[in-house]
Amino acid sequence: MTDKRILSFEQLIPVPPSAPYHAFTNSTALRNWLADVATTAPRPGGRIYLATNEGDYMAGAYSALEPDREVAFTWQGKGEPSPSQVRVTFVPVGEGTRVFLRHERLGSGPDWQATVDALEKQWPRALENLASVLTTGEDLRFTRRPMLGIIVGDLNERLAEELGVPVTEGIRLDSVIDGMGAAAAGLQARDVIVGVGGQETRNWETLQAAFAGLRAGDTVEVTYYRGPEKRQTAMTLSGRPIPELPATMPALAEAVRACYEEIEAELDAFFAAVDEAAAMYKPAPDVWSAAEILAHFIHSERFTQQWIVQLVDGHEPWKDDWGDNLDAYIAATVSAYPSLAALLDELKSHYRETVALVANLPEDVAERKGSFWRLAFELLQPPYHFRTHLEQIREALAAAPVAVP
Repeated sequence: MTDKRILSFEQLIPVPPSAPYHAFTNSTALRNWLADVATTAPRPGGRIYLATNEGDYMAGAYSALEPDREVAFTWQGKGEPSPSQVRVTFVPVGEGTRVFLRHERLGSGPDWQATVDALEKQWPRALENLASVLTTGEDLRFTRRPMLGIIVGDLNERLAEELGVPVTEGIRLDSVIDGMGAAAAGLQARDVIVGVGGQETRNWETLQAAFAGLRAGDTVEVTYYRGPEKRQTAMTLSGRPIPELPATMPALAEAVRACYEEIEAELDAFFAAVDEAAAMYKPAPDVWSAAEILAHFIHSERFTQQWIVQLVDGHEPWKDDWGDNLDAYIAATVSAYPSLAALLDELKSHYRETVALVANLPEDVAERKGSFWRLAFELLQPPYHFRTHLEQIREALAAAPVAVP
């Protein structure tokens, strides 16, 4: 009979037991510190499913739930020989909580060794991150993760043919960020990254997996296509810039308002003298017009509003991937707002609605440190997406067969 092993870990966190208990039983709370995808049904026999962008996943069921005292669930991880069990107890210590985690029913022998070795490393890091998220909100998975400095776009058969690349899987660059690793290494928009550090990067998940264990300052070899030519270059990974995050909901609302006012002013200046026909002009059948890019901005803002509501409500839906932009959706929005002025007015009304949404969120949202940090972190990022597409609008207007400023 195979001997069973138990791994034991503990973490002291200066919060009441209700906070870490919630962190093990709510899907959004689990995303804040442990997984990129989480879905839960926190009742005895209810599901718990976790997955990471690096390709790991586990499935199980809750076997014990004693509010603010104990959580237990079965655990069947990727490639693991048989189910194990995680049992977590929350012991009040003064004004804080000592979290005891036991990963039980682990086998021994060569079939289990890789799993046990990984868990011995992963659980201490996870509990450290739990403490960070519950006390300051900071997600160490983000703040310690290095960056390439890229804005990623879709890649499919149609786009691969347009780019002249011989692959339909990879990381297509919409743009690179000045001053970061990709730009310094000479990568450009329209390049397609297919490998980092000797690992294939077929999609976002495999790109994240290639970053595992790397830190800012590390140098890796990047393999990419520029048209039909396959190239390699050494790239030094950049540190992740972290914006200064407000501490209260009113302060966050004002910071978000300032960001959107800056974007609106840039839009007004950019489109002040743009010709209507030029805005509607498509440089090629598979290339967006300026109007279609404005429709894409509108869709992005609708997504942002829904994400804010789901994050604050604590019920974010999970998805398999980002998916491609749907041409029918773009066409529908341009049809509903068939002039440049109408599209701009609709986009700016969405911007103002996002600002109003944040301003109307209850102040106690800031007390949920992990969700508040993630909300502020995402909303106060530099507008890389906006600037990338603004350059594409400039290119579309330049191609139009009419004179535009």
